[in-house]
Amino acid sequence: MKFRRQNKEELSVNLTPLIDVVFLLLIFFMVSTTFTKEAHLQVELPKASGTPSEAEVEMIEVVINKDGQYTVNDRVLINSQVSTLKRAVEKLSKGNNELPFIVTADAKTPHEFVVRAMDIAGQLGYKKLSITTERSEEGSN
Repeated sequence: MKFRRQNKEELSVNLTPLIDVVFLLLIFFMVSTTFTKEAHLQVELPKASGTPSEAEVEMIEVVINKDGQYTVNDRVLINSQVSTLKRAVEKLSKGNNELPFIVTADAKTPHEFVVRAMDIAGQLGYKKLSITTERSEEGSN
C-alpha cells in the first residue's frame, strides 16, 4: 500500500491588514494633534511721554463678610435683608444694569448670603456677574 504524500502548504501571515491598521492610526494621530505655530517677531514699540490716565471703572461690588454682613461699594448696609441689599444696589447703579456686578465673599461666609447677592443681580438684570477668588499659592499635585 502506497500512501500519497500530502503536499504541505507554506504557512504565512498576511501583513496587509496590520499595515492598514497602523496606517489608519498614524492618520488619526496626525489629524487629532494640534500644532502650535510660534512666531518670533522683533517689534520695537514706540515710546510715549506722559502719564497714564487712570480711568475709573464703574461697577457694583458686593462684599460679604463671614457673618453675612453686606458692603456695597464700600458702604456697609444696616442689615442683611434682601430688600436692603436690593435698594442699595438700585441706588448705586441708577438703573444701569450693564455695569459689572462683582461678588466678593469671605471663605467662611454661609452659602445663603452669596446666593442672595447673585439672586439680586439676576432680578435686576445684570449680565456681567463675577465672583472673586484668591489664587492659591500651592502647587497642584
